[in-house]
Amino acid sequence: MTPRLQGRRALVITSSNRAAAGVYADRGGPVLVDGLAEMGFAVDGPVVVPDGEEVAVALRSAVAQGYDVVLTTGGTGIAPGDVTPEVTRPVLDRELPGLAEAIRARGRDAGVPTAVLSRGLAGVAGRTVVVNLPGSPGGCRDGIAVLRDVLPHAVDQVHGGDHPPASGG
Repeated sequence: MTPRLQGRRALVITSSNRAAAGVYADRGGPVLVDGLAEMGFAVDGPVVVPDGEEVAVALRSAVAQGYDVVLTTGGTGIAPGDVTPEVTRPVLDRELPGLAEAIRARGRDAGVPTAVLSRGLAGVAGRTVVVNLPGSPGGCRDGIAVLRDVLPHAVDQVHGGDHPPASGG
């Protein structure tokens, strides 16, 4: 556990019309819950909702409840029903394009060329870091691998923390 994450709260939202309807089980959300818990967050969810406006409602509610981090999984592709980025963008105050690009690059570098088709966003809404991740368990694992290195610092920063002192040199 990262000591500076003690007491920090995270929520996982799964955006899937079929999982919300009970057609199949959510497989990405539990990967994110486990990854966030391993980092030291108190994690709620996954909350499973259909893609679209219900994702926006869940995001706005999470920001209002003061979650430090919200990760979404699903709805980031190019199928006609994939609209999670479109409903996420209006919730964000500032985007973090480098974070979203790093997640796509991680998937591509792991041998999944279609990872570059993910349109997921990352950003800050108030004092909440929000990241859209792909719906596949592998895409969620790639996302957690990237977030593990930067999420503690991002959360610290949105809460007014200072940069750690530079080392070596």
